[in-house]
Amino acid sequence: MTIEICTVGGYNEVGKNMTAIRVDDEVILIDMGLHLDPYIQYTDSDEVCDMSASALTSIGAVPDIKLIDDWRKKVKAIIPTHAHLDHVGAVPYLEKKFNAPILCTPFTSEVLSAICTDEKIKLKNKVKVLNVNSIYKISDKITIEFVNATHSTPQTVLVAIHTPYGIVLYASDFKFDNHPVIGKKTDMAQLKKLGKKNVLCLLCDGTRAGQAMKTPSEQVAREMLKDVMLATSSEGKAVVVTTFSSHIARLKSIVEFGKKLNRKIIFLGRSLSKYAAAAENAGIIKFTDDVEMVKYGKHIRRKLKQIQKDPSKYLIVCTGHQGEQKAVLGKIVNGEFEFRFNKEDQIIFSCTVIPTPLNRANRDLLERNLRQHGVRIFKDLHASGHPSKEDCREIINLVKPKHIIPCHVGLAMATGLTDLALEMGYTMGEQVHLMQNGQRFRVLD
Repeated sequence: MTIEICTVGGYNEVGKNMTAIRVDDEVILIDMGLHLDPYIQYTDSDEVCDMSASALTSIGAVPDIKLIDDWRKKVKAIIPTHAHLDHVGAVPYLEKKFNAPILCTPFTSEVLSAICTDEKIKLKNKVKVLNVNSIYKISDKITIEFVNATHSTPQTVLVAIHTPYGIVLYASDFKFDNHPVIGKKTDMAQLKKLGKKNVLCLLCDGTRAGQAMKTPSEQVAREMLKDVMLATSSEGKAVVVTTFSSHIARLKSIVEFGKKLNRKIIFLGRSLSKYAAAAENAGIIKFTDDVEMVKYGKHIRRKLKQIQKDPSKYLIVCTGHQGEQKAVLGKIVNGEFEFRFNKEDQIIFSCTVIPTPLNRANRDLLERNLRQHGVRIFKDLHASGHPSKEDCREIINLVKPKHIIPCHVGLAMATGLTDLALEMGYTMGEQVHLMQNGQRFRVLD
């Protein structure tokens, strides 16, 4: 009678999330993500990159699966919880090391398929698509349940691993949004039911647990966008909006406000086209009735020349919100794409800066260069997809776990969740466990 957890990745850093859970002689893997900073720096090189699993592991871009070498043949399923690259992006590079189906929601499946098409990779293992709130029996001892959760990309799930000995709940990347723009609310009623069934361990997103608040609804970000886009004069000016390509609800709001401005809406960039197509294929929303998608560089150049003749007719939605030099906004600013900003053109960042040194440096440089053109910059029109302190308190009260492990954190960031757990009566080292990559914790033995 054994349940053991190995924190493979995402416990020393925000990124390359992966957790292995062993139930006796069977293992499931939850998430298999990229660490984006080293991945972007590596692949942005003009030289041909070695994209093998070993090369990407050596630079820290994917989880180090050697940490679970002794479990490899026991793996029964690979479960990416949602479509963000730090949770699903390493699947194409690592899944061949296992003989196990990939279980995910329709949108996540579509994004995974698009990544594989872009990278010219064929998956070895079968992808099995499960809807949110599905229950799937993996073996006589393991049944997994997808609990619907609100987040900043559609069809995100919390994963409950049901065993004869109790439940392990993996709750990375969620919020309690009572007014989602797309999809249903987090299924708190089901979480409450799980809390009556012996939750042995909760792996909980600790990214924002140090912030004493409840994470605002996506409706808040929508109203912020509405106030800027519809209540700020933009007559005769270019309007450019950039946000996370995977944030389909945010893109929905941007498109709706663009239509109210009577501007022709153009999506510029590969990742925007990729995620928009995935949302359509998953039946979530149809952008193509209202939006022109322009994916590749030569077509983007041509479209920008057309837009330049009268920018006030268009709403440009483009990649580059983190200041990525090879994204569309970066290429416009550095002159690689010929488009001239004029005084008081509007640049809207409907996002926050992901707090890594690379992102901060890139965004600072981008904003300095933009200001030289005299544009108006609107920043931080955003609501996070991660739980703050009071959301974490809520899930702990709902599921009543015997043990808590902070995930989606580096060690410094994890203190917010550990402090909360101590405040709620848990004991450090006995019930609350600060884990690093590669460590193992026996929930039951």
